[in-house]
Formats: sequence, structure tokens, C-alpha cells
Amino acid sequence: MNDLAAFSAVANHLSFRVAADAMGVSRSALSHAIIGLEGKLGVRLFNRTTRSVSLTQAGANLLARLQPVLQDLDQALDTLSEERGTPSGTLRINANKSGARILLEDIVPRFLDLYPDVELDLVSEGRLVDIVEQGFDAGVRLLETVPRDMVAVKFGGDVRFIAVVAPSYLQGSPTPQTPHDLYAHRCIRQRLPSGKRYRWEFAKRDAEIAIDVPGNLTLDDNDLLVQAAATGRGIAYVPEHFAKPLLKSGALVTVLDDWCPLIPGLALYFPRSRHVPSPLRAFINQLKQWDGNQ
Repeated sequence: MNDLAAFSAVANHLSFRVAADAMGVSRSALSHAIIGLEGKLGVRLFNRTTRSVSLTQAGANLLARLQPVLQDLDQALDTLSEERGTPSGTLRINANKSGARILLEDIVPRFLDLYPDVELDLVSEGRLVDIVEQGFDAGVRLLETVPRDMVAVKFGGDVRFIAVVAPSYLQGSPTPQTPHDLYAHRCIRQRLPSGKRYRWEFAKRDAEIAIDVPGNLTLDDNDLLVQAAATGRGIAYVPEHFAKPLLKSGALVTVLDDWCPLIPGLALYFPRSRHVPSPLRAFINQLKQWDGNQ
């Protein structure tokens, strides 16, 4: 069964590295397991090169017959876990930094106290990944970026991106009144995980504006953007959550408030077609209870 589970992981990811990470084993151990399975079966299951992995016809046939069996087994074991009265096993969640921060502050501590038999593997990552391909049970991103074929559970309310700046910077510059006024200012630009530079997006009534702002400093982390703005390097545009402490202390102030509307916030999402394991169901329940008490 271990060898068949190893085969299924490599076949689904078509990558020994990704499959090994998902299973929590070394690549060499996974490779030896596949070689051993091929020896037992007397057929080659994968075509391997230094750059790619693909299924042979025999491998594709085995995967088609094996996947329903492994899914049934997962459900059977999950049912036993429920009959024990408490979820157990590993729960893997991929989240952006803002989502991971909220989960760690408000949901994760209570969840782990209630379900000590669950091992939570929370990965913080800026880029949007294929959670199925990368072996995650669920992901957390802004609702508007969640793939349409996923089930989404919204939490945490709406969010707002805000333009923030140090009061000292405004002492020598006029306060911008419209987004177009930013062209006359020094802005701290943001590099997205995709490598592209973020165009600041504003909206007011029926008007929507996206601006590639000027500036001589580009960063790729919201905490660093807030820090740079607080030192007077210019205007930054960040999720409100990241700037709250410095706004409260007075180290930062907001500009263009009426151009920064609320947008749909975070959502936890998972594949629609897959069996939802008991640890994930328990996590979703905690998320909904927390959200309902906000």
C-alpha cells in the first residue's frame, strides 16, 4: 500500500520532488519505492528524464484503476477517525501572508487545542499555486482570486487596500486628492509574486483607475512596504491590516481614503470534487464559528 500510495503521488504531481514534499519523505526514498514497485509488477510505470516525468501506458492504466480504490480507503479511514470522536491526520493549507497571519492569530491556536491529533502544515506563500497539484487540502486567498472550480468559504469580512504615508513626507509635499496626483509623488512600488509590478487600483462611485505609480523603490512584501513608508520614503499601498499598528501610533496617516473602497476579503477554498477529510471539516467549522463571533 505504501508503494501504491507513492506511485499515486508521483503520478498526480508528475514530479518526484513535489510528491516527496507532499508525502513528507525524501526524493531518494520515493524513487526507491517506485523502482521497487516496478520490479514487483514487472513493468515500467514512468518515463523519466532529467527534466520531466510522465506516465507510461501501463502507468496510466494503473492510475485509472487505483485512484478510486485509494479514495475509498481514505474515506474509510476518515470514517474510523470520526467514530473515534476526534479528527486525526495531517491538514495541509497554503495561504498568502495576510491569511496565514489571521489564521495564526485567531483560529489555529483554538483548533489545535481542540484537535491535538491533527498535525497542521500551514505554508505561507505569495504566489497562487495549484493546491491539488502541490498536495494541499485547502488554500487561503482573496475571494476574487479563488479558482472558479473550487468551493470557497469566506471569512474575516471585507478588506481594504489603503494608501499610507509618514506625516513627515507630507510636510514638504501637497496631499494627493485624486489617484492621478500620485504622478507628482514618490511612491513605494510593489513587485507581485508573478514578477510583475502591481498597478495601484482605486475606485470611487462608477470610476475605476489602475495606476503604474512612479517611484525609485520597489519591494515585494507588505510589511516592508509599511516599514519604508514609515521612514518617509514615500506613499505605499497596502492591505489595511498590515498598517494598523503604525496608523494607531501616528507613524503613518492615510491619503485618498475616498478612493479606497472595501473589497471581498479572504476565503478558504478546496476542491469541489474531492472527499473533504475530517480535519478540514473541523477546521472549516472553527473558521465559521470564529467568523460568526466577529
